[in-house]
Amino acid sequence: MSDLISKTENFATDLLVNKLDNNYLYHNLRHTQRVVKSSKELLQHYNLNEKESNAIILAAWLHDTGYTKGTQNHERASCEIAKEFLSQQDCSEKLINNVCALIMATERGHEPTTLSEEIMRDADSSHLGQSSYADTSEMLREELSLLGIAEMSPKAWRKANIKMFQTEHRFYTDYAKTNWQEGKDDNLNKLVKKLKKANKTRKKEELKVKLKNQSPERGIQTMYRVSMRNHLKLSDIADTKANILLSVNAIIISLLLTNLIPKLDNPSNDYLIYPTGIFVLFSIASMVMSVLATRPNVTSGEFDKKDVENKDVNLLFFGNFHKMKLQDYEWAIQELIKDQTYVYNTLTKDLYFLGVVLDKKYKLLRWTYTIFMVGIILSTIAFFVALKFYGPERIIELPT
Repeated sequence: MSDLISKTENFATDLLVNKLDNNYLYHNLRHTQRVVKSSKELLQHYNLNEKESNAIILAAWLHDTGYTKGTQNHERASCEIAKEFLSQQDCSEKLINNVCALIMATERGHEPTTLSEEIMRDADSSHLGQSSYADTSEMLREELSLLGIAEMSPKAWRKANIKMFQTEHRFYTDYAKTNWQEGKDDNLNKLVKKLKKANKTRKKEELKVKLKNQSPERGIQTMYRVSMRNHLKLSDIADTKANILLSVNAIIISLLLTNLIPKLDNPSNDYLIYPTGIFVLFSIASMVMSVLATRPNVTSGEFDKKDVENKDVNLLFFGNFHKMKLQDYEWAIQELIKDQTYVYNTLTKDLYFLGVVLDKKYKLLRWTYTIFMVGIILSTIAFFVALKFYGPERIIELPT
């Protein structure tokens, strides 16, 4: 009989490894091995005869092979597979029927009538009392999702498990009640605690959202914050563009000064003077405009108490207070935060003048790119005209 159990183990292992869909994350070889292990643990406690014990072990190995044919009626499919395999091993009809009866005992809702069926039922659900239950349960939830059977959120899955623990499942054997029930109760308590914690967290989040929605100050602050951030990003973009153009023109002028301009003192290169001059002139103009676009404005950096009392000064811009004493500035800020209207007026002024600066930057930047583009076009045309009409009879390759 040990040879038959070994063959059954090899048969079930091969079937579940090579024929089972990879989406079965729970009902796979690991689950079958766990059921076999739990069955042996129960059989060590109960004094069943050899035939009954062997039938239970065979059923444990074969009880989920039906999943290789689909999820519907997998117990019956497992019975068919078991009958075909055991018949090939010349097993008696009584043993085959016993194995099939034990496989069908794992069907949901079935009430066992014999000790063997109770052992089979408890072995199949032994994971409910194990410390690895949380991971095993998550595997089952993912499996149901992948197979398109059920799509459940963690919260809904937790509720379904609590219901199953409390009303749908129980251990039948005395051994399982003594040794596994405590682990099952611990897992149930963990589920209940997680559900309470999730509900508490959800209520807090709902309250936060409600308070945020009821407070108009939140929306006003968000408006100012987003507007300021967008304006500062636009300012950074403008400075970056100006710096790029400044660097490009600096490189161009450096190349001209080192390679082309020193050769203009040769009479044979006189025809290049005007094109080079146009090129240099527009490059310098672009550089000047780039510097103007990025050059900071210097302000007085001072205010007096009258300005604060009349709310005429923007205390959030460093240019208005960088020369003031710390205690004077602290007093001014305290006056500012006392009056909410003053705060919003100050933010509005800060936003407005930032927009004015951006307008100046982008106008200068537009003119800078226009000058650079026109200069490139005109100088290129001038070089071609000079080479065509005023250059030497044979084309001299320009130095690089």
